[in-house]
Amino acid sequence: MDPLRAQQLAAELEVEMMADMYNRMTQACHRKCVPPYYKESELSKGECVCLDRCVAKYLEVHERMGKKLTELSLQDEELLKRMQQGTGTA
Repeated sequence: MDPLRAQQLAAELEVEMMADMYNRMTQACHRKCVPPYYKESELSKGECVCLDRCVAKYLEVHERMGKKLTELSLQDEELLKRMQQGTGTA
């Protein structure tokens, strides 16, 4: 696969993953903060605050997980390099 196509696929996958994360966050925060039966057409102050906090927490956890996964991936790559150097293969 040529590098340009690989880059396009990676970009498409990233957009897909972000859309999935957004949908999950929307569903989770809506379920947590907005009652199933609406009394008013506008969100109440309490619902707004709940949604703000929920989204902030969701994004913070998502960012932390991304950093940790990147860190673990780099550790795995380093370990693989060391193992390859130890066995004399590249």
